[in-house]
Amino acid sequence: MTIFLSTADLAAQLGQPDLVILDASLFLPGTPRDPRAEYEAAHIPGAVFLDLPTLNDPADPTPGMLPPDNLMTQRVQALGIHPDSRIVVYDNSPTHSAARGWWMMRLYGLGQSAMILDGGLPKWLAEGRPTQSGAATPAPGTAIARRAAGQVRTKADLIANVASGAEQVLDARGAGRFTGQEAEPRPGMASGHIPGSRNLPSSALFNPDNSMKAGDELRALFEGAGIDPAAPVITTCGSGVTAAILLAGLETLGNDAVTLYDGSWSEWGFDPATPKAAGAA
Repeated sequence: MTIFLSTADLAAQLGQPDLVILDASLFLPGTPRDPRAEYEAAHIPGAVFLDLPTLNDPADPTPGMLPPDNLMTQRVQALGIHPDSRIVVYDNSPTHSAARGWWMMRLYGLGQSAMILDGGLPKWLAEGRPTQSGAATPAPGTAIARRAAGQVRTKADLIANVASGAEQVLDARGAGRFTGQEAEPRPGMASGHIPGSRNLPSSALFNPDNSMKAGDELRALFEGAGIDPAAPVITTCGSGVTAAILLAGLETLGNDAVTLYDGSWSEWGFDPATPKAAGAA
């Protein structure tokens, strides 16, 4: 599956009328950075700001939950997305949040294709490629968002899976948060992990130039975490962002049986009734 687009290929396509470039930068709570301000200071020419931190369900108390179709439709039309748009998503964030934006575009059936810019803005800048400043105001698009069924796992699904062990669960958070030795960034949240889950920090999937590892090197990371990369996997993390990186990685290896727990630890860790484990997997 072709998920990643190289910086050279994107540079060659700049200005094409069906191309929509989205800046999906997002930072963890407490990070002293403003993704919109950074976008307005410098972004890839023609890119529009996705504002991923606010693209969620306002009626759900869990942070970052997927929005209803009507809200998603309003937002993507404001971004200038049409049914035949080719969408490229990038970020300038240590969380590599472009994967979440890419996953959402695909989940809601938006555009004829969606891809992640391999290496994101850091690689683009390192190669001396052009940027522009200010905020883009594209003409409204006509795309309609319809969330696909069966691609998202709920807390109830994960509770059932703890009992059955039917699907592998892989957590993208750092090892300290997974084991419970490191406090969560959201106040009042329990530490630890979902019982039976494995851990592969999403940061391990990237090369020094910010591009994603591939092939046997990528496969070895999943196998080293105790995951069969060809069998069904539910990915999870803190709030459903870095889980999308693991999902993208598994899909590049040919696994089409990967789903994502949208509530992730933000939902699980705040619920006193959910079972929790600590220590190594």
